[in-house]
Amino acid sequence: MDTFLGLDALVLARIQFGFTVAFHFIFPAFTIGLASYLAVLNGMFLWTKDEAYLRLFKFWVKIFAISFAMGVVSGIVMSYQFGTNWSVFSDRAGPVIGPLMAYEVLTAFFLEAGFLGIMLFGRDKVGPGLHMTATCLVAFGTAVSATWILSVNSWMHTPAGFVMGENGQFLPDDWLAAIFNPSFPYRLAHTLTAAFLGTAFVVGGVGGWHLLRGRHDNRGVRTMFSMAMWMAAVVAPLQLVLGHEQGLNTYEYQPTKVLAMEGHFESYDDGIPLILFGIPDQEAGEMRYAVEIPRIGGPILGKGLDASMDGLDTVPRSEEPPVAIVFWSFRVMVGIGMVMIGVGLWSLWSRWRGRLYDDRWLHRVSVLMAPSGIVAIIAGWITTEVGRQPYTVYGLMRTSESMSPIGAQAVGTSLMAFIVIYFAVFGAGIIYLLKLMLKAPEKGESEKDSDGPIRTAGITPGTTPEVSPAE
Repeated sequence: MDTFLGLDALVLARIQFGFTVAFHFIFPAFTIGLASYLAVLNGMFLWTKDEAYLRLFKFWVKIFAISFAMGVVSGIVMSYQFGTNWSVFSDRAGPVIGPLMAYEVLTAFFLEAGFLGIMLFGRDKVGPGLHMTATCLVAFGTAVSATWILSVNSWMHTPAGFVMGENGQFLPDDWLAAIFNPSFPYRLAHTLTAAFLGTAFVVGGVGGWHLLRGRHDNRGVRTMFSMAMWMAAVVAPLQLVLGHEQGLNTYEYQPTKVLAMEGHFESYDDGIPLILFGIPDQEAGEMRYAVEIPRIGGPILGKGLDASMDGLDTVPRSEEPPVAIVFWSFRVMVGIGMVMIGVGLWSLWSRWRGRLYDDRWLHRVSVLMAPSGIVAIIAGWITTEVGRQPYTVYGLMRTSESMSPIGAQAVGTSLMAFIVIYFAVFGAGIIYLLKLMLKAPEKGESEKDSDGPIRTAGITPGTTPEVSPAE
């Protein structure tokens, strides 16, 4: 068998796509939430004329611009793999997913790119109304981009609105059914909320850091921390509800994935337990050292306390996803979500006591939780995508049937190159972002304050001649 470091071409191609998507997903998820945050900050400044909101806008808009650029670059690299490593999938599923991905470029990306320059540099050039409009359109564009991409990805999980061609291609039959496939609304709501929540914890972590550094007199620092904690207190519990609804939808259309998420190797005739922790042993078909709560799993899955359920023991081994990966990534996501809810409640308690800006332990926890939203997003993506295995188009096209006729040496070599280049380029970008975040928001640090018109190119300032009293 053709292998590279003991791995065949299929495994290497999956690792490569997973690595590049995980790196890419960090930046769009962050910019989706940050773009909306910038729109809110700009709107609050125009409404209240409070300088703190303007300072925060100037502080975060630089971070947004760099993150947006890294997201674009990482996304371009990722898309090439459809042709290099997954050409069979691209050929068969292309009639459906190709137009949807093109619509993302023609609508969302063009909208973002068209108004990004005005948002970044146009405050003193186009007027506050047009600048605010551009900021809102950039934020709207990020959400539209997520909408199209999630529609494509959701179709791969719950395919609809197509017919099979004689050559094995998926041919669109009902575009509305394909776009608004059964899992799409749930996954869109869950993912957008995760992006908002992840951004809020980054903002809260930065605010907590500056408060720990004694910058309580900086109104921008206090404002960003307060807004982030409000977001955590309100949105984190909402995310729990949205995640539960998506779980029920997944159980309806992809029950095997849910069995792997919950670790249910066995079938149950009288009550379904909730397995909190354990060590999945897929070869033996059992959960070792399971810590569980009896009968609670039924109501969580929309059943009764005495409900029955078929487990993975009724699923052919060839149809099972890698249970251990799905089981633990799901718990990482849910565990972080529960901690987020706890931080939000803690902030409400500190706010009620009038100690939101003086609770140093809350600030320390906020700093530690700063990357938690991004980690939870990646864990959720792993749960979703690995849980879909062994299919690319669920139930219809297996991953092993989707790959290009390419050797393991070629895939492995490109994977090594991706790892080195990604950590060098994007690692440097992330370090620079952290340096920007560690500098407190102050007036005029991203835009030059000016009371008069900015000189245009080709006009040089003249000197005013001195006039003596005798003249």
